[in-house]
Amino acid sequence: MPHISRPTRPAVRSAAVSTVVATALAAGLLAVSSSSASAAEVRVHDIQGTTRLSPLVGQQVTDVTGIVTGVRAYGSKGFWIQDPKADSDPSTSEGVFVYTGSAALTVRAGDAVRVSGTVGEYVPGGEASGNQSLTQLTKPTVTVESSGNALPAPVTVNAKAVPSAYAPEGDPAAGGSINALPLKPRSYALDLYESLEGMNVRVGSSRVVGATDPYAELWVTVKPHENPNRRGGTVYKSYDDQNTGRLQIQQLAPVSEQPFPKANVGDTLSGGAEGPLDFNQFGGYTLVARTLGKVTDEGLVREKTRRQAKGELAVATYNVENLDPTDPQTKFDALAGAVVSNLASPDILALEEIQDDNGAKNDGTVSAEATLKKFTDAIVAAGGPRYAWRSIDPQNNKDGGEPGGNIRQVFLFNPERVSFTDRGHGDATTGTGVVRSAGRAALTLSPGRVDPANTAWEDSRKPLAGEFSFRGRSVIVVANHFGSKGGDEGLTSRHQPPVRSSEAKRLRQAQAVNSFVRDVRTVQKNADVVVVGDVNDFEFSATTQALESGGALKSAVKSLPRSERYSYVYQGNAQVLDQILTSPGVGSARGFAYDSVHINAEFADQNSDHDPQVLRFRP
Repeated sequence: MPHISRPTRPAVRSAAVSTVVATALAAGLLAVSSSSASAAEVRVHDIQGTTRLSPLVGQQVTDVTGIVTGVRAYGSKGFWIQDPKADSDPSTSEGVFVYTGSAALTVRAGDAVRVSGTVGEYVPGGEASGNQSLTQLTKPTVTVESSGNALPAPVTVNAKAVPSAYAPEGDPAAGGSINALPLKPRSYALDLYESLEGMNVRVGSSRVVGATDPYAELWVTVKPHENPNRRGGTVYKSYDDQNTGRLQIQQLAPVSEQPFPKANVGDTLSGGAEGPLDFNQFGGYTLVARTLGKVTDEGLVREKTRRQAKGELAVATYNVENLDPTDPQTKFDALAGAVVSNLASPDILALEEIQDDNGAKNDGTVSAEATLKKFTDAIVAAGGPRYAWRSIDPQNNKDGGEPGGNIRQVFLFNPERVSFTDRGHGDATTGTGVVRSAGRAALTLSPGRVDPANTAWEDSRKPLAGEFSFRGRSVIVVANHFGSKGGDEGLTSRHQPPVRSSEAKRLRQAQAVNSFVRDVRTVQKNADVVVVGDVNDFEFSATTQALESGGALKSAVKSLPRSERYSYVYQGNAQVLDQILTSPGVGSARGFAYDSVHINAEFADQNSDHDPQVLRFRP
């Protein structure tokens, strides 16, 4: 699943703007004056002001003049106007959105209008999202004075224009908010974009860094040399090194009238895009294209990893995104084909997000036997081995995910290459332990769950541990699916740095897994332990640091060049969520080979939103 859950877009705004403003006022977000402002006093740049919040919020303004630069007849309905006579202050935007709601749209691009209405600040996603607000006019009265006027010349957003610093540090006295800070568009990328909010902007031909998604949007970069990788993406390297050139692209025309182009990462949006710069809940600053170029296919292909040698053990992890028997056979076939062709039929495959036998039907079903049979049958049909499996059914609705779906981790293994050590099959609430047996570490329950009573796993997937034997050598594998990033603030948050509230839970989960691995190594220092799964966090995060604590594990993705470290693409950032970590014993003699196999995250057509990971070593 995506590390942040995305609600369905509403047809119209779910709450009146006045309610949102009232809530913001009560929270101290906005200041308000009750006086009215006359047309002689107020231009668009006066409404926008020199900070992120309008100095006129809550006021009635009269006869604000501008040229219509775009009309949106779906979603958040309304239009943008721009004053063609700009002031001399680069921090004040000359454009603003006019929210019409259910009222009929009677204007067209090129109309010269006078608008009277109320100045508002709308927070997409609500106050709790941490998002910045969008300055707008509401409850408008509109007078069209002439039509067919030339649009204000677009401001070109390119590599030279966008600063290298992402955002100013938030004001500690305001809880880390940047709302009241004077905009410095020559110093910070977010300040530049804010200074252009509502204005007619343009990007030239640009490289796609986030594939077209189901919501008819894609991401480009206007900085082609900013943290690039060889496949055309932009790599997310650290919290302190944001990719400032990323920009989301949508279109003004409804997709029913004009299909949105399908693009993969690395393709080129030839001709670029031009239109108003919006701010929305799903990515922040967004160019809503009135004119949109064509996508040039640059031929990105899905990767294939090499087959493991006879003496190599191949361990892989793959998030198959809520797989259950109600999914179409085509999804099973595509995933199975990837296991065989792209992953070269690994010896051990840890799966995340295997749902129960009737998917999200919330009727108490917890078994996933039908799901696994359908998947392993599809692998055989694709020319792969007849995998066996081991798993532990969760308690109903205790492991997060879709209600009724009961996602869990599962081990698939090829019995022709590796054997599973069954020992006192565990259950959902009983944790496995570690003992010494025949001079080596052994699990008391195999398969078994790791510390399932720990509150770190509340409403989250519990780790699955299993003991395998390969060519006479014991290997312990722990499959994980840590808590999602849901609830974290976006990179364009009004708080800088953004609040990452979900990290606290993953930190505790990582500490529990680290403690378990330490227990194994206390019994057998050179034990081969492989920790795999959807960790839902970056290789530089506190979560990964906690997993690695004390030298118990090492994140194998760090063996790759920095530009190759990613398994997921979110808002144009290629980033690590899926990981394999190894104990010091793994590959200690001959090393290991690691591969992040890019088959999904960069593509508009996806079988999952994650890329699988493969580790090969000689035990």
